[in-house]
Amino acid sequence: MEKLLKKHETKIRFLIVGGTNTVLDFAILFLLTNIGVNKIVANTISTGVAFAFSFFANKKFTFKNTDKNVKKQFIAFSVITLSGLWLLQPLIIWLSTEFLSDHSSNEQFTLFIAKVIATAASMVWNYILYSRLVFKAEEKVGK
Repeated sequence: MEKLLKKHETKIRFLIVGGTNTVLDFAILFLLTNIGVNKIVANTISTGVAFAFSFFANKKFTFKNTDKNVKKQFIAFSVITLSGLWLLQPLIIWLSTEFLSDHSSNEQFTLFIAKVIATAASMVWNYILYSRLVFKAEEKVGK
């Protein structure tokens, strides 16, 4: 069991950051709306904070990356994350709802399942591209 955990420790840390990020997003959204902030403004703030948290938590905690070119990493992180959210997820939701609508007449249930599938796909997309492009392991000198 210990070997298995060690082998997948980066993926586990990625899931921890993702879960924390989601809780942070929701908590800020509902806190702000409960004190009277417009829901669109509140969502913009909550997702912005969550987005920034996700970048730094993944850099430092998930991938333990020490690269000093934070600007370049943040740009790559942004392109990858937003592509997953605004290109990959809509495509998967569209394809999934087309397929699932043949098997269910409940549109909300179909959308929920499609969103779960799309979210899982974008998590895999993010993990692979973050680990290989944004926060790739630094090569050891003198190997």
